[in-house]
Amino acid sequence: MRLDLLKELCETPGIGGREERIRAVFAREMSALAGDVRTDPMGNVIAHCPGRGKPRVMLAAHIDEIGFYVNAIDDKGFLRLVSVGGVDVRAVVSQRVLVQGKTRDLTGILMPAAKPIHLADEDERRKVPKITDLFVDLGLPKDEVTAEVEIGTPVTILRNLCEVGNLVSCKAMDDRVGAFVAIEAVRKAASHEAELFVVGTAQEESHALVEPAAYGLQPDMAVAIDVTAAGDIPGGSEQDRVTQIGAGAAIKVLDSGAISHPKLVAFLRKVAEERGIKHQLEILPRGGTDAGPIQRVRSGVPVGGISIPLRYVHTSVEAAHKDDIQACIDLLAAFIEEAHKAELAL
Repeated sequence: MRLDLLKELCETPGIGGREERIRAVFAREMSALAGDVRTDPMGNVIAHCPGRGKPRVMLAAHIDEIGFYVNAIDDKGFLRLVSVGGVDVRAVVSQRVLVQGKTRDLTGILMPAAKPIHLADEDERRKVPKITDLFVDLGLPKDEVTAEVEIGTPVTILRNLCEVGNLVSCKAMDDRVGAFVAIEAVRKAASHEAELFVVGTAQEESHALVEPAAYGLQPDMAVAIDVTAAGDIPGGSEQDRVTQIGAGAAIKVLDSGAISHPKLVAFLRKVAEERGIKHQLEILPRGGTDAGPIQRVRSGVPVGGISIPLRYVHTSVEAAHKDDIQACIDLLAAFIEEAHKAELAL
């Protein structure tokens, strides 16, 4: 497994609307594998891997991450923020952040506006901060801050990828690990008859800008490659587990954004079973992927999903099992090779 590439994908900053750096990495990797790579007006990277014309298959993995934009700078040079995507404030306090300044990147400290623990009373200690309570300390006087930072400057969590036992952990595994799976699956696939379009999508965490890309590509079917919750940790019930780390690639049945096409689910299961690829089924009661917007374009598109089980979703320490990542690569590569065999008529 190319952990160096996964590390680069995860560590590169790219919140919704400011995906230019991660877009360049995804485009670079796909350029070595595709006949044509372009960026549409929404910021989606579209890689075309020619086949024999039918079916037209779209694979979508979003390249944006959750994060912040600066919306104010106070008189002491502290930055105030608005969030982009589903930021869990409990998981982002006391973190280092990367602030993309005008001419250079700055390292900051993300904290809530609150008294130090030694000075706070019991009620103050129990208070859960809100996004509006957060600030970034750049350790600089205001004039030096404003020379580099303005309203709309992007801010992302600063975290390096590391291995933790059989897991890999970093910020932005959602969904850079999905982008990694898409790249590596195309690399692994021996050949394909399908006309393949691999899309690194923009703003999935906030505005789902995959829809214009899908409208233009007119796919016959689509698969979203994204992470899903692995609730196999203390604090959750068996019913709430969704998926389990180490149990293989998750074939999505439904989430709150889309119900997968039943024949596409069955086809993915058949391919996994015939190839001996470890897999599990996924029902995610809250949350969605690019499959939902794709499903509703034009007269409708049959969609499915291959998901990477992920612990600690939307935190700076998101963690996936290396065997599950490989299983997703293997399943997606097999699907690419066999997509022309899928019969999806109802």
